[in-house]
Amino acid sequence: MTLPTETRAKAALGVQGLDDILVGGFIRDRLYLLEGSPGTGKTTIALQFLLDGAHRGEKGLYITLSETEEELREGATSHGWTLNEHIKVFELAPPESLLDAEQQQSLLYSSDLELGESTKAIFQAVEAEKPSRVVLDSLSEIRLLAGTSLRYRRQILALKHYFARHGATVLMLDDLTAEALDKTVHSIAHGVIRLEEQSPEYGAERRRLRVVKYRGQRYRGGYHDFSIKAGGVAVYPRLIALEHKTTFTRTQTTSGIVELDDLVGGGIEQGSSTLILGPAGTGKSLLAIQFVLASIARGERAALFVFDEELGLLFERLRAMGHDLRALRDAGKLFVEQVDAAELSPGEFAHRVRACVDEHGIRTVVLDSLNGYQASMPEENALVLHVHELLQYLNRQGASTFLTVAQHGLVGDMKSPVDVTYLADTVVLLRYFEAVGRVRRAISVIKKRTSAHEDTIREYKIGSGGLTIGPPLENFQGVLRGVPDFVSHDGPQLKAERG
Repeated sequence: MTLPTETRAKAALGVQGLDDILVGGFIRDRLYLLEGSPGTGKTTIALQFLLDGAHRGEKGLYITLSETEEELREGATSHGWTLNEHIKVFELAPPESLLDAEQQQSLLYSSDLELGESTKAIFQAVEAEKPSRVVLDSLSEIRLLAGTSLRYRRQILALKHYFARHGATVLMLDDLTAEALDKTVHSIAHGVIRLEEQSPEYGAERRRLRVVKYRGQRYRGGYHDFSIKAGGVAVYPRLIALEHKTTFTRTQTTSGIVELDDLVGGGIEQGSSTLILGPAGTGKSLLAIQFVLASIARGERAALFVFDEELGLLFERLRAMGHDLRALRDAGKLFVEQVDAAELSPGEFAHRVRACVDEHGIRTVVLDSLNGYQASMPEENALVLHVHELLQYLNRQGASTFLTVAQHGLVGDMKSPVDVTYLADTVVLLRYFEAVGRVRRAISVIKKRTSAHEDTIREYKIGSGGLTIGPPLENFQGVLRGVPDFVSHDGPQLKAERG
């Protein structure tokens, strides 16, 4: 399911993701408001709006009351843009005489004259250029010149009707430096977009936007993350899994380890999610990568998103076990990305995963780990919602997803930083346990929605050849408690790997 395509002509903004949120862009010949504190990207979006029109052969006019033309052109150059002949910059600055104390008004209120002169100059610029797209930057200057809320509202209404008569699509910018709670333009504008910037205690700033209003039109609601990079603003629409449905045959995929496949009931179903829980050092990443290697061996492509471990160390560790991940990456069979949670918003991360799966036909995805993913979230509730939509989307694309979660503690009662076990289709539990003076490892499956699975607990080892999984532990009791009781000497044992 996708949002319906509107039949009315629209002016695209040329901003990646934002046109999708607005279902094509702005209805033409209307007035819109783009508001946000300084530094949130208003000018950059406004320039992209005019550049998109220029690429379509439409004339654009940038009316600036705050920045100079030189500053605007420098900003455009920093993104690799050139304001061509289709875009005219009209710098509406106060005359130099206003700065001369001898020329300042004494009998008349100077703002009355300034507002009238500014409005007249705007009209003259529009008459001369006859633009299809107009940017007015910024409303704070007009608000200050108007003085009262009533006069300000009437001024904006006058501008709205004037532009409507001249067939221009207008984007007004407001930096919210005068009255943050002033909603005067909200009721006048045909649509309102609000930009916000958040500063976490550690890491880069996070930016998000929301469509506050779009009169008579469908749009994608809620908050959407965005970033400002060289090349402009990129918006990452909130992922809605229900809009993305594909048809595929749901078959079982194996890991290449017979004992592991037996434990999970023959294999992992395509288009399902698997959560691997366990304390540090139990081999969660290695277990997930085992399914990646098996996927590549079948001729499929896989993706590995690593939050915690440094890639060079991961490559060397797996190479010592006989698996050259670097070579698989270079051959285009494996897509590996180191994710810095302090520098990446959740929306941008979901966008990268989605783009990787869509563009390269990925069938196995590993997110290692959810602990690192959580660090990019403002709160735990948001994490659960993000993970839910991402898992549902990947499932609908026929991709098998593996997530790892590091639990706190070593043996006994373990604590997870966040409970997402109910979201996953399969949950694999890894544990340490003490037996005969040694620390050993155990694996079990505690949940599988798609088929039956073994209810046994198996011991496993991590050696130079990777994972080795033994038969069910039938002569121990209380393994998951961490300190089991030895019941019998007759049951099968997992022999220590040699070499």
